[in-house]
Amino acid sequence: MLIVVDTNVFIGACLGMGASSTVVGDCIRGIHTPLMGTTLLAEYEDVLGRIAPFRKSRLSAAERDELLDIFLAACRWTPIYFGWRPNLRDDGDNHLIELAVAGHASHIVSRNLRDLHHAQLRFPGISTVTPEHFLKDAPP
Repeated sequence: MLIVVDTNVFIGACLGMGASSTVVGDCIRGIHTPLMGTTLLAEYEDVLGRIAPFRKSRLSAAERDELLDIFLAACRWTPIYFGWRPNLRDDGDNHLIELAVAGHASHIVSRNLRDLHHAQLRFPGISTVTPEHFLKDAPP
């Protein structure tokens, strides 16, 4: 299954949050194929470079970087050739929709459903779900 894993889910995995860790682990094991694009990768790297979100992390900065490298090896690089804007209230999240559309993803896995559910444009083949909901409903 092709999915987009939002930054907040990857960060949750770094912090040991159960469902987020399982989603990222399933991607690494090849159960799901995460899509990756330029903007999403830049966002991952930006957030991983911050100190504050990881004060309670069990992983060191080097371990988080290694996890990202392992995760990226499981990702399918997906170029985005067309932007769907304006679409979301938070313009910074539009890249998730664009990546999902470009890569034919079935799900965007995120904890930011409030912003993602208020899209001006609807793409019926793409579901936006929390990690918990994704794990509950996605076929193995």
